Amino acid sequence: MEGKTFERELPADYEAALTIDAGNKKLGLLMNLAAAVPLIPALLAAARILRGRLTEVVQEGGFLGKWLGFLAVLLVYIVLHELVHGAAYYALTRRRLTFGLKLTCAYCGVPDIYTYRRTALISLLAPFTVFTILFGLAAALLTDPLLRAMAVVLLGLHVGGCAGDLYDTLLFLTRFRDPATLMRDTGPAQTIFVKQQSPSKLQ
Repeated sequence: MEGKTFERELPADYEAALTIDAGNKKLGLLMNLAAAVPLIPALLAAARILRGRLTEVVQEGGFLGKWLGFLAVLLVYIVLHELVHGAAYYALTRRRLTFGLKLTCAYCGVPDIYTYRRTALISLLAPFTVFTILFGLAAALLTDPLLRAMAVVLLGLHVGGCAGDLYDTLLFLTRFRDPATLMRDTGPAQTIFVKQQSPSKLQ
């Protein structure tokens, strides 16, 4: 497997160890609840930025335009988040991607191959890394209080929206640390495969 980023077929000595399906209603609900956690401190931080200035900010010119711009950035971000996943996958595998939207999540996957752990980790963390930096810089550098507050909220929404990616990453960093681990990512569902243990190791 040295130097390889994926397998076209699942090797015979592998078995499924775990499936994470965001389309599952129970798991989807848990992920959405987890996504709300980072939003709470973000909203508190935004309220602190605007404390005592809300009336002034609302009365300033351009308030409606800024609010519409916030919604537009949020919608564009959802698309770009999945495109960054796809860009990382494609750069490492050059394989066909699949994109879609379900009630519980937007998704990107490479359903026709089995990616190695390193490839999976890079794709999982690519949007988190890119947009944490971008929204973090915006929150730190913008001087307009409303725009700064909006950037903080976007940062919170972004981190929350990465709940599924971060959960998968945590699994790879703790439970599935073998570099030979494979993952099939259909988009809404990821199945992790590990090498079967030999009888001697089971004793």
